[in-house]
Amino acid sequence: MPHPTLPAEPAPLSPPPVIADGLDIVSPDDLRLTRGPRGYRVRGLARCLSAESLKVTLRVSAGERLHLDTLDLYQARSRAAFVKAAALELGVAASVISADLAALVIALEPVQEAAIRGALKPDTAEAPTLTPADEAAGLALLRDPQLTERIVADVEAIGVVGEGSNALVGYLAMVSRLLDKPLAILIQSTSAAGKSTLMDALLSLMPERERVHYSAMTGQSLFYLGEGDLQHKILAIAEEEGVRQAAYALKLLQSQGELTIASTGKDPATGKLVTAEYRVKGPVMLCLTTTAIDIDEELLNRCLVLTINESAEQTAAIQQRQRQARTLAGLQARVHGEHVLAAHRAAQTLLRPLAVVNPYAEQLTFASDRVRLRRDHVKYLALIDAIALLHQHQRKIERIDVDGAGVEYVEVTPSDIALANQLAHAVLGRSLDELPPQTRRVLAALEAWVTQQAGDHASARSALRFTRRTVRGVLGLSDTQLRVHLERLVQLDYVAVHGGKLGQRFSYSLLFDGDAQSEAPQLIGLSGEPGTSTSRGDTPHLAGQNANLAAPSRAGGGRVAVGSRGGKCVKNNLKTAADTPLTPLPPQKPRSRRPNGHAVP
Repeated sequence: MPHPTLPAEPAPLSPPPVIADGLDIVSPDDLRLTRGPRGYRVRGLARCLSAESLKVTLRVSAGERLHLDTLDLYQARSRAAFVKAAALELGVAASVISADLAALVIALEPVQEAAIRGALKPDTAEAPTLTPADEAAGLALLRDPQLTERIVADVEAIGVVGEGSNALVGYLAMVSRLLDKPLAILIQSTSAAGKSTLMDALLSLMPERERVHYSAMTGQSLFYLGEGDLQHKILAIAEEEGVRQAAYALKLLQSQGELTIASTGKDPATGKLVTAEYRVKGPVMLCLTTTAIDIDEELLNRCLVLTINESAEQTAAIQQRQRQARTLAGLQARVHGEHVLAAHRAAQTLLRPLAVVNPYAEQLTFASDRVRLRRDHVKYLALIDAIALLHQHQRKIERIDVDGAGVEYVEVTPSDIALANQLAHAVLGRSLDELPPQTRRVLAALEAWVTQQAGDHASARSALRFTRRTVRGVLGLSDTQLRVHLERLVQLDYVAVHGGKLGQRFSYSLLFDGDAQSEAPQLIGLSGEPGTSTSRGDTPHLAGQNANLAAPSRAGGGRVAVGSRGGKCVKNNLKTAADTPLTPLPPQKPRSRRPNGHAVP
């Protein structure tokens, strides 16, 4: 088995440039040549990477006299103008300056040729060589029978509290960078909830050469990266808002595995406009964070959506960890964290980009009632592949010859599928919900309150009417926030609106009759381990699948967002507002209008 720590076979080296006598290379952009009492300094050669031109900024000096100009040394007219002006300024014969320029061209050409060869040489950066201690730590991690449990514990050890499922899914997604079709993740939460903390922690576990991290990207920036700069790498962008201009390029890179663009520029030799093709090879693993509720659906349905826990209990646990970090135990934890990071970086370096074969693939089932499930099915299969790839050091590496070419691969086991099913219910089930988490929490709180009031008044929930003012007092939301959430609930037929015309005030009623308090995400039609029909025993339900939830008002391909954690964050408001009276509003008659003193019927 090839080993990452073995030194790669050295590539043939290009012959070093022959340095002319008298030429002094101070830096790649500062070369000096002495000719008798005259000294020449050349700037700009490092940017001149065309063999058809030698455009530089040239300064010649003798004592206190000097002449400075920018010229192309391959252009006779430019040289003649420089010779004439320099000879006049320095008070020497033009033939002397002409001979100096000839010697300068002969001295600069080998340096330029070496620079061109270096620029055209492909980037073949070798994997970092591991020390024996790092290699042993990495192998011990990869061969640990409780590898996935250890990953969760290690992520918590470096500062991420209470995000076990999200941490494991994010880690596996970053391992999938070695696959032909990597996963992409989008970490969503409100501001200050910890989405960036989770992303930064996961990135810190990866080798530096395996990740590319930007704060923002312009629309064309991806197209002009190096051809292999992103291939099998992790592309992390701090905020989804910072990548909206480049969303089109990211979607192409995820779907097609490469980017190509034809761009018009000026030929440096001829000055004519020419078309050049730029290519950026993938695949690339994409990692984004966002606080937005409404996200570009084309980007959203390419990602696994991870929702940060925003409950009061989670906040208390985070604060406790923040206090502990100031103690002696916190200091010890930080030192231990450095060893954790080193072990994971070594382990990721030791992973090989093997093919993955799933002998149970044809026994798996998945929902197929919506078009977008075609992409979600690919995510599910890629999640299984990533788990198998992560365990490659615990399994036999198989080999098969196909048309004379040897292919190494690792096989999926039933335990890989069981873990993928568990994570898919937690992640894909949430991403198939049609409500963003914030709106879902509002629905959960509203449903609990209306149910309580309906019981108190012995009336049907659908018969109760409530206004925005009443709900603001119960849920503790601002009018702007409540408007956004209510409009979304009305649009998706979770809430009905009444009145609002002919002088009536708006009132609302709750149509939703499902279980908004359920904390278990559910995914329709997912099979369990090979030989079983489902991983949960009962068929789970989602909006639009049956009568348990209100059907969406849009087609199956409409916008999909993440679900909620059961609305814990508003329980306190419900308790304090439990006695708020809510009675059915009587039907309101339109106010009479009396134009010109006559009542209108």
